[in-house]
Amino acid sequence: MDLHAVRTFVAVADAGQFQGAASALAVTQQAVSKRVAVLEKDLGVRLFTRTARGARLTIDGQAFLPHARDLLRAEQRAADSVRPGRRALRVDVIGRRLAPAGLLSGFRRAHPGTELDVVTLFDADTALAAVRSGTIDAAFRALTLPARQLPDGIEAARVYDEPVQLLTGPDHAFAAARAVTPAELAGHRIWMPGIVAGTEWATYYEDLAAAFGLTIEVTGPDFGTEPLLDTIAGSSVIATFVGERTRLVWPADHDLRRVPVHGPTPVYPHSLIWRGDNPHPALTALRDHLATTRPEHHDADTWTPRWAR
Repeated sequence: MDLHAVRTFVAVADAGQFQGAASALAVTQQAVSKRVAVLEKDLGVRLFTRTARGARLTIDGQAFLPHARDLLRAEQRAADSVRPGRRALRVDVIGRRLAPAGLLSGFRRAHPGTELDVVTLFDADTALAAVRSGTIDAAFRALTLPARQLPDGIEAARVYDEPVQLLTGPDHAFAAARAVTPAELAGHRIWMPGIVAGTEWATYYEDLAAAFGLTIEVTGPDFGTEPLLDTIAGSSVIATFVGERTRLVWPADHDLRRVPVHGPTPVYPHSLIWRGDNPHPALTALRDHLATTRPEHHDADTWTPRWAR
């Protein structure tokens, strides 16, 4: 359907006359009449009845008008989706329950007029490629390579060091502990079936296990978060690691426990990645927001992998 003709039809309906629509659209009255005639031919109905006072909608014109307005709104949304400064800011987060999603929610609350398009890509390599190609505007990821080794034009900033916690069931040896040290976890089974070899989060936990002699099991079926929580709740020997700001919900009778890990505190290094030449104004607002509202934790004794230092 010719959207120029649809826009002209709406202009005539709003003005109540062809001449008024011509003035509003900055075209001739003849052009308005021609566009409406073409639309009427395409639809096979009369849309207006000409009167001494102007143009009056027919019954078919009245029926078509709300749909015509919807067409024009859809056209505007489609155009805005790709226009820098008007389209939604496209941002990748590692998971919708994890800390970066919370950081992005905080930005949305501080900037309620900003439209966001949130996606979840597989790993840092995929996210980095999407940023380079312009498919997305930014990504929250842990970077396992130094900033100086980033591709040309790509920039990154550390935005949050998230403390790692131990999640246990009520019968676990550390269920009642106020905190545990990484050294105390040596010899205990830590089950993380969602870890995928070669990803940045797999690299982080491999380095964490090597640094403190931990046993992190990644074998077994990964049926998602809820089955993992069910297993942890019913076990006296299996626990798992979660981020401090990971949002989890479980039945009350699971009685799961989040136990802080201190001495040192392992922290997961979240960074924001973007293209330096990206002109989207909301990207600048996001970076400024993260720089001024960076979450803080008060334990100065922390551990991160060597590649994150």
